Amino acid sequence: MTDISVSTVSYQAEKRSWLLGPHGTDPGATPSITLDVSAFTAATHYPNGYFPSGIVLGVITASGLYGPYDDTAVDGRQVAAGILFSSVKVPNTADTMKDVGAAMLVHGFVKIARLPIANGATGRGYIDANGQTDLKLIHFVA
Repeated sequence: MTDISVSTVSYQAEKRSWLLGPHGTDPGATPSITLDVSAFTAATHYPNGYFPSGIVLGVITASGLYGPYDDTAVDGRQVAAGILFSSVKVPNTADTMKDVGAAMLVHGFVKIARLPIANGATGRGYIDANGQTDLKLIHFVA
């Protein structure tokens, strides 16, 4: 029997206004990584079920997976490793133990004010001076 029930699918429109040009985005220039979904905060990082591109990332030393950069962390994420290149759907918001693959920008030109995650002190565009220093191949513009 054919199922004709109504179903809903949501999508995330890609918004890379934080990226100032295509430099560093060629195929093969954005390495594949795995995000540790449990390291992110739902209300901050994926309120609609998607990680937006532009999240600054750090490597969790114990697992080798990536989480949100946090200069005060002690698990490896205190060192910025790159920026999430494309929006990624969280596989299951009810089960944060399911990790997800992604691509990371490690070289390019970025407008800080357009990064998607807010910092209470500075507003949108969270990456501090230490994070900018860590990402030597990314040129940051206020």
